[in-house]
Amino acid sequence: MPNASAAKKPVNKDWHWKDVLTALNKRGWSLRQVGMVEGYPDGSALGEAARRPYPKAEAILAAYAGIDHPMVIWPSRYDAHGNPNRRSGPAPMRGRPPQAKATTRATRRNRQTEVTA
Repeated sequence: MPNASAAKKPVNKDWHWKDVLTALNKRGWSLRQVGMVEGYPDGSALGEAARRPYPKAEAILAAYAGIDHPMVIWPSRYDAHGNPNRRSGPAPMRGRPPQAKATTRATRRNRQTEVTA
């Protein structure tokens, strides 16, 4: 039987998406309004922060919700120093890059002679 007095580790639990929207609504903003003010044609780009890490959208939503840092809303996406715990840019390719296909007979013949030579 587990000891009831044993200390548990604190859980870094992200806010539920509805809680983020509620925080915006309490300050008089909707996701669409924030998107329009920030130059997005609709709120769908900012809504991506609900499904995946999106540092720019996270910072915008935290600012409009009155939160100092997006780490408060999404602690699982940031390290202890407040830096995103992910790399920026596209994921590296795995394996060999795809080979270009030969489009003409002459190109294919040239490639075959290069390989045999």
